[in-house]
Amino acid sequence: MFESVHEECGVYGIYEPERSDVASSVYFGLFSLQHRGQESCGIAVCDDGVIGCKKGEGLV
Repeated sequence: MFESVHEECGVYGIYEPERSDVASSVYFGLFSLQHRGQESCGIAVCDDGVIGCKKGEGLV
């Protein structure tokens, strides 16, 4: 079907130095990327210099 490696993905990022509640912005950002692929998803968060990552198979 394809002559070369083919990948589809979407990336969403948000930067908020004032530590306001960004949960709804992240939710809608990830929701808008749902059509890009439904095989897996993940999220990474940096809090006080510590990066936490959660990923898995399935929908956002």
